[in-house]
Amino acid sequence: MLVTTRGRYALQVMIDLAEHNDGRCVPIRDIAKRQEISPKYLEQILPLLSKSNLVYGVHGKNGGYRLNRLPEKYKVGEILRVAEGDLIPVSCLNDDSVCNKESRPMKMWSDFYKLTNDYFDSITIADLMGDSDEYDYVI
Repeated sequence: MLVTTRGRYALQVMIDLAEHNDGRCVPIRDIAKRQEISPKYLEQILPLLSKSNLVYGVHGKNGGYRLNRLPEKYKVGEILRVAEGDLIPVSCLNDDSVCNKESRPMKMWSDFYKLTNDYFDSITIADLMGDSDEYDYVI
């Protein structure tokens, strides 16, 4: 499983929106400047988050994005799945025609998939915000 820049940036955007959550929409240019991400790239990521109801977006002069929920209600796993698709480690878990599900390594892959999802679903955006020391690292 490889988390791409799209997944990493989606998390950074959600953290940024949580840290600047005053009820108003935050313009893309403000997020881009603070996070040092291209506004064009954010214009690809934010609609995915909006379409999945993770954020609310407004177009126009006073447009921007804001969270739909409190930061502690967002699981990192759901954000990564929106940005990256399924977090599945091997295609065999989804497609019967690709491999033999009875093979010995399949349980290992299945367990890894469950561990990965459980781990990411145990972390919230609130956990990743500036006040938390537990996850004090660069995404």
